[in-house]
Amino acid sequence: MPTIYVDADACPVKQEVCKVARRYGLAVTFVANSRMSIPDPGTSTLVVVKGGFDAADDWIVGQVSADDIVVTADIPLAHRCIGKHARVIGPTGRSFTEENIGQAMAMRELMSGLREAGTITGGPPPFQKKDRSRFLHQLDQMIQSSKR
Repeated sequence: MPTIYVDADACPVKQEVCKVARRYGLAVTFVANSRMSIPDPGTSTLVVVKGGFDAADDWIVGQVSADDIVVTADIPLAHRCIGKHARVIGPTGRSFTEENIGQAMAMRELMSGLREAGTITGGPPPFQKKDRSRFLHQLDQMIQSSKR
């Protein structure tokens, strides 16, 4: 059975992860840089990682294995987890795969450069109800396909 690892510091879908995981009887590990309340503390765990900027990412990469599921909006973390054959999904329901992670990394670098140059001054669009719905559907599909 896969484990679900959640890059928890800024994750807007913690409740949804627990809801779907409960349905399938999967373990959920929330990983964060500071203590926080987590949904469903009886069936999920919180790992607080001390250290630098990427300490939580490093911990997740060190634990994840093939067919585990990682929930993150962090594209470099997604890239590292895909390299370990994990399944990766963003909070808006976007699945990261071997086929699309290169493009996502390139777009991230491009947008970073444009922000540094002052060409772009905003961030991503606000999280919406349709993002939550898409996430629930995609996570459910991901779990079903990993069980096959």
